[in-house]
Amino acid sequence: MPDTSTLRATLLFADVSEDHLTMIAAAASERTLRRGDVLFTEGEEPDHIYIVTAGRIAIANKSIDGRESVVALMEPGDLFGEMPLFDGLGRSAEARALEPSGVVAIPYAPVRTLYETEPAELWNVVKLLAQRLRSMDETLADSVFLDVTGRTAKRLLELAGDEDEFTLPITQEELAGMVGASRERVNKAIASFVKLGWLDQSDRRYVITNREQLSIRSR
Repeated sequence: MPDTSTLRATLLFADVSEDHLTMIAAAASERTLRRGDVLFTEGEEPDHIYIVTAGRIAIANKSIDGRESVVALMEPGDLFGEMPLFDGLGRSAEARALEPSGVVAIPYAPVRTLYETEPAELWNVVKLLAQRLRSMDETLADSVFLDVTGRTAKRLLELAGDEDEFTLPITQEELAGMVGASRERVNKAIASFVKLGWLDQSDRRYVITNREQLSIRSR
């Protein structure tokens, strides 16, 4: 049984009583994923919420011709897969491990029971959905107001976090999917950062040498 603290650390279960949380945790299971493992596909019949405990999970949509758009990157502590619990529809995207990862899989049934017996807990659902909408608004704004170079700078800063030296946890193709552009255009943007002296690159190893300028370019 997963530790209840893993569940409580998420917004969805932050205020749930210990009894209900223990009941939900007892129904949950832990899964280990290899790079490339698919948790679910777009349109699939849903039955679980997931919490990332290790690694990274890409939430992605694919076009008819096979192009991919990574709409979200889930990292340890992030929760996803909750929408079908409330609208009864299929999965809106694919979830795939970008590296060796771990997740807690929580069946919908005990969560539904929680909300039926404790409807006040639905306020945290509203908060979570509001967060999702804000994130979607930001992504939409980026696509309108930032060019490919600006979006590339922003995604690199997000992947680096607080570290100036980091290993890109995804492939160039997956990075292009996050940026929403072709691999060639993203590589061209990275090459421009290197030429300007803002970034050093060696294969998948990156060193941010001028965070201020890279940050300015991402706005």
